[in-house]
Amino acid sequence: MSLVSGPGRGGASTGHVPDELKLVVENHVEYIQSLDTRQDELEYHLTEHLRLNGVYWGLTALHLLGHPEALPRHATIDFVLSCQHENGGFGAAPGHDAHMLYTVSAVQILGTVDAVEELDRRGKAGKEKVGKYIADLQDQETGSFAGDQWGETDTRFLYGALNGLSLLRMLHLVDVPKAVTYIQACANFDGGYGVSPGAESHAGQIFTCVGALAIAGQLDLVDRDRLGGWLSERQLPNGGLNGRPEKLEDVCYSWWVGCSLAMIDRLHWIDRDKLAQFILRCQDLEKGGIADRPGDMVDVFHTLFGIAGLSLIGFPGLIAVDPIYCMPREITKRLLGKLNA
Repeated sequence: MSLVSGPGRGGASTGHVPDELKLVVENHVEYIQSLDTRQDELEYHLTEHLRLNGVYWGLTALHLLGHPEALPRHATIDFVLSCQHENGGFGAAPGHDAHMLYTVSAVQILGTVDAVEELDRRGKAGKEKVGKYIADLQDQETGSFAGDQWGETDTRFLYGALNGLSLLRMLHLVDVPKAVTYIQACANFDGGYGVSPGAESHAGQIFTCVGALAIAGQLDLVDRDRLGGWLSERQLPNGGLNGRPEKLEDVCYSWWVGCSLAMIDRLHWIDRDKLAQFILRCQDLEKGGIADRPGDMVDVFHTLFGIAGLSLIGFPGLIAVDPIYCMPREITKRLLGKLNA
């Protein structure tokens, strides 16, 4: 999956946006399908470090659009397995170092296409080694997680660890209570969470912390009203959401803010209709794809999170998204039910 941006831009190419905006489903499907045909472009190679994440973004968007068949299943599985290392971890592309974020994307992709068992059948390392790779990145003193062997810590990695391990039914491999204690240390006076203790609140990090608490069954630790107030203030007059005060709106925060509000039962604190209109204005109505804001170039990252944001607020015609995992709810139910059987 290519991370090449464009060629389209958010909003119709003529600059005219129809009063009655619709989600151009078929155009988005074709846009995602076309991404891997642009391998002669420089940007295709400059974004190789995001290739596996890109497959997750594109595949998930297609599933939410109701077109799970739009990417070839066997080729998808083959590519994911080609990114695995013998230690169980996955890199962004073949030959890239293993990292937590790519490993979680690999688990989510394989789970989405019902191929987790392929880890034991054809992977360079089986499911148990994948779980061990993730678990070994936990700091036993603080409960935090590193992204890779070099030791950078971030609440994104903690969330990723609990996400991937829960889908593999291996949460027992890590110290979940210590991880929860670390998340509590990242809480701020405004109800939000930062990348580490003492860091400012940010909508992306709030998603990771609230999502991790949801997986751990500890949402009772969240100050729902205070956090809900901070998150709802992220909505700007044009309907879009930003990630922190005084920043511009961005389609991706339709997901980071929206799913956090959904997990704490405060999604009704924002204007869903205005948010939907903002996301729809960010589409390229002719060539497909969604941009961060109207007038900018589209890309698969914002395409997923725009579609996921619409699904979250109940936009008609979309498959329901799981606010904890950013995967179709029907798939997480199948996975968690099967893997916990």
